[in-house]
Amino acid sequence: MTALSVTYPSDPSPQPTPLYRWQPATWEEYCDRRDELELDEKHWRLFFDENSVLVVDMGWEGINHAAICDLFIALLFAWFAQNSDQTFTSLGRCLLEKKPLKAGAPDLVVYLGENYPRWEPGEQRQVDLNKWPVPDFIGEVSDTTLATDLDEKKKLYASLKIPEYWVIDIRGGRVFIFRLDETGTYQTCEASSALTGLSVTLLEATIQKTAQESNGKAALWFAQQIKK
Repeated sequence: MTALSVTYPSDPSPQPTPLYRWQPATWEEYCDRRDELELDEKHWRLFFDENSVLVVDMGWEGINHAAICDLFIALLFAWFAQNSDQTFTSLGRCLLEKKPLKAGAPDLVVYLGENYPRWEPGEQRQVDLNKWPVPDFIGEVSDTTLATDLDEKKKLYASLKIPEYWVIDIRGGRVFIFRLDETGTYQTCEASSALTGLSVTLLEATIQKTAQESNGKAALWFAQQIKK
């Protein structure tokens, strides 16, 4: 059985942030861990990339992570309210699996159009990427996970050929948008291609609003900025 990959620094005084480490594992070991964690009442996040597994104990979700994650879901609804001709489906935090090689559970998972995963009785709860297309874009809300979100997870999502990847850096008030190029590598962009015209600048300004006011007010401010 693969050991839990969340460890903490021995000296908590300079940097209390948890470290997240990928550990060797087979797909079968990953599946065993996945099925075991489904029975646990705690909030776990699970990732697998060709013989390496990352298990993250989220515990009780922190205020900052919850506030920014919910903010971005509100921003999506505000955006599509102004672009009602575009159909979208949000499946944030669903476990995406490309058997037997890769798996991940991003904070934000968005499908555009009508070809999105639907669960049927008798099926597993995970999104089977051998059956369904990959999402049009995904995102990670980074409080204590920024390093792996910009490194191992970025490589994982690029290898899954997910066209667009967002990383929201809570502590730095930054947003990174990466777009997959023709070589299969993510390149930094100043605006989303999935949500045409939505800029990094506007997203970062919206995050900064939460320093002084609620995420609800920040979302309403964002809605006013994109109003047609």
